[in-house]
Amino acid sequence: MSNLYIVEHSLIKHKLAYIRDKKTTNKDFRELIAEIALLLVYEATRKLPVVKKTIETPITETEVEIIEGRKPVIVPILRAGLGMVEGILKVMPMAKIGHIGIYRDKETFEAVEYYCKMPDYLNERQVFLVDPMLASGVSVKAAVDILKKNGANNIKYLCILSCPEGVKFLSDAHPDVDIYTACLDERLNEKKYIIPGLGDAGDRIFGTI
Repeated sequence: MSNLYIVEHSLIKHKLAYIRDKKTTNKDFRELIAEIALLLVYEATRKLPVVKKTIETPITETEVEIIEGRKPVIVPILRAGLGMVEGILKVMPMAKIGHIGIYRDKETFEAVEYYCKMPDYLNERQVFLVDPMLASGVSVKAAVDILKKNGANNIKYLCILSCPEGVKFLSDAHPDVDIYTACLDERLNEKKYIIPGLGDAGDRIFGTI
């Protein structure tokens, strides 16, 4: 799909091997999720618009380029998305942060919203929606719906793992949202978990297994 970007990088592949391993500790899992998020956002910000500015170096005056417009926004889907924020902030510390709270009903698999808080002027900002897993796509689609209702019109979605079913579902619902992922896994199982996947990212980040 034209809006899907699989970020191929040896460091990402190496880190993915460890977060898939069930023996990886919660501490190491959290750190690796943040590190992969950093590498993903580096690629996702490659074409952010820039504007020229004149500054003085210690030697002379020169023309440089800085990111144009209002500060970008990172929006994690609670709770697992929080694990990606720290890594992104390391390279984009000026970003503002919104929050969307959604959980997936275990019986109907439908998305249920319980919290939303956004910075102002969302329509003038680049929004990076983040969540470690694009599984069925139901929660992410609902989060994009919420962002658009709040005025967002420039949204990129970053996830650690994805699967064909989730990518298709999100792309069909929101073809204008670019998807950046570290890996496209094989499929979903009957419980809507990604195969081979890495288990429940939220539980592994916060140690609630």
